Amino acid sequence: MDQERQQETISRQVPFPFPVTYEYALRHGLWRTRQISFLAFAFRFVLVLALIPAMLVPLYALVPPVSTLMLWRYLTFQRVERVWTPIEEISPRLIQAVVASEDGRYCSHWGVDWYAVQSVLDDYEDLGDARGASTIPMQTAKNLFLWPGRQLVRKALEVPLAYYMSAVWSKRRMMEVYLNIAEWGPDGEFGVEAAAQRAFGKSARSLTSEQAALLAGALPNPLIRDPRRPGPVLTRAAQQRQRLAGKAGSAVISCVIPRP
Repeated sequence: MDQERQQETISRQVPFPFPVTYEYALRHGLWRTRQISFLAFAFRFVLVLALIPAMLVPLYALVPPVSTLMLWRYLTFQRVERVWTPIEEISPRLIQAVVASEDGRYCSHWGVDWYAVQSVLDDYEDLGDARGASTIPMQTAKNLFLWPGRQLVRKALEVPLAYYMSAVWSKRRMMEVYLNIAEWGPDGEFGVEAAAQRAFGKSARSLTSEQAALLAGALPNPLIRDPRRPGPVLTRAAQQRQRLAGKAGSAVISCVIPRP
């Protein structure tokens, strides 16, 4: 009895700021339920997105992968031209030109080149401008599982994916996948074989050093840079890549093609 009087006294001393009705309690409970349901759905959605590459990367160590851009073109009934080409059937000149220009420390890092990232940050502080620091594993992660663009979210996702892929795949397999899924033409050409056939009418195995440099120079913007009719921008880019490849030598691809 005393306990009931004490509770009654407390309730009179600290009244609730507004009357609590059944309808209010019901609405309040539904809002909490919806909030919890939304968070649970978001968690499941993120988990599914994370599981997709977790399952596909080991599978892609054995079978030819398909990029998100290729999938999108398939789904929208656009042309896709890709001939999967094993790494041993690709000209070493092209591999050397691509590695020397896109990721010169490819054989030294395991997904992300933090030296290049630091250099970019230093350049940004000094010049107010930033160049790219994406490694070949990061570019492969973007092409396989992410989307084009320069969003920070996408860049942040590239890093763990690049490390994971580098842990599962060999350097040789990473390069093989990269050269076979890169977009390399304006009309749905993907991979080096389709690019070589379109540009020069020959296989990727038979590329000269000049042709390899032109294809490597087209990679940053394959929708505009056309190796068949190279303009001044592509010509300069190809010459730069040829110089870089010559300066780096075969050591730059020793993890892909072992030196004798």
